[in-house]
Amino acid sequence: MKKHTWLSGLGIAAAVALVATGCSSSGGSDSGSTELTFLTHWGPDQVTMLEEAASAFTEENPDITVKVQAVPFANLLSTLRTQGASADGPTIAGIYDAWLPELARDGLAAEAPADVAKDVEENWPEGVVSAASQDGKVYGIPNEIDLYQLNYNTALFEEAGIAEAPTNWDELVTAAEAITATAPDRQGIGFITSWNSGAVHPFLSLLASNGGSFLNAAGDAADLESPEALETAELYQQLVDAGLTDSSMSGANANTTGPYLDNFVNGKTGMIIMANWWEGSLKDAMGDDFANVATAPIPVGPSGDVSSSISYSWDTIVNGNASDEKQAAAWKFLSWLNGPDSGENGSSAMGDILISMGILPSRVSDVDAHAEALSSEFLSSYVTAMETATPFPTVLGASAAADALQRQIEALLNGQADAATAMKTATTDVDAALTAAR
Repeated sequence: MKKHTWLSGLGIAAAVALVATGCSSSGGSDSGSTELTFLTHWGPDQVTMLEEAASAFTEENPDITVKVQAVPFANLLSTLRTQGASADGPTIAGIYDAWLPELARDGLAAEAPADVAKDVEENWPEGVVSAASQDGKVYGIPNEIDLYQLNYNTALFEEAGIAEAPTNWDELVTAAEAITATAPDRQGIGFITSWNSGAVHPFLSLLASNGGSFLNAAGDAADLESPEALETAELYQQLVDAGLTDSSMSGANANTTGPYLDNFVNGKTGMIIMANWWEGSLKDAMGDDFANVATAPIPVGPSGDVSSSISYSWDTIVNGNASDEKQAAAWKFLSWLNGPDSGENGSSAMGDILISMGILPSRVSDVDAHAEALSSEFLSSYVTAMETATPFPTVLGASAAADALQRQIEALLNGQADAATAMKTATTDVDAALTAAR
């Protein structure tokens, strides 16, 4: 999971902004309207846009007002858990889809009404809908989607005599060899260490592009000793053994701050596999040299047929502990916020907010409405990748299972385990994490 780089502006404990005044201690306004609270981790600029959208909604629906409560990302889930247990807690929350299984189980995420579920199923990609669902039932309205693609430095490619981005693993290794040979302090490809999603998602994207998967079809056991998974681990081992990737150059936190970013920015890493939301960090850090950054599909493995990125999304959910009146009002607001009539030129208001952050919206009509912005050289590959993306599994225990896989990926990258041992250990630990969560 990421912690958006634009969250650095939230060095405050919690920013609370009111869309409407006149709030009473009972949670309604003096005029008797229904007041909703929207919990988010967004930064000040996006909170302002959300407030403006909520004000526009209230003009059309004066019996419903919305209060926005913003907290730092690190506090988002804990705030929802502690405050959401009360009927007076946040009515609406923006969540990372991996949290949904536990929130739905614990009643903090309410099942969407039939009309809302129908709208989601008809207007969002199937994989995104599945990530917002549990046991075949929709629990949230998706908003942003994040995917991974190959990012590479065209200047280093030219220096190394590489004409095109690699499309398969053999070409990936060849390109890494050529780039590494151009300077003693360069690595052909970099992989993140010390950050869960940054380590796990690129590995799983390569695995998906090799025809494999993290978990079995039921989502209750690892599928990491398959031939496809073993080949993916062997690719990592090959790159490490040949000195084409260097774990000392790959440390990062959830903002990607650290050696991983620095080495790519400074031309010491030729290729990385990274998410679309990283664009802002690259632009800020690279300046004019950002023109040298290109994106391409994840190279396809020897057992794969098509490039497939791991994807994950964010949803807006309604608190199952809220009163029936508040839940109904919340779904009405969210349907409007994510509908094609609330924004500009056929976009939803949510789509406009996401585009302002350089984030991919997931509603199909939002993608169409912002086609020009999404056709940039950096983002266009990510948009196309939505068609073949593999959603990260949203099952109980998936986060702990990812922690287990991360440890073995890092063991591979640090030369502490071979491919077979890493996948065998990861299988045991992932299965244990999934069992413990049930």
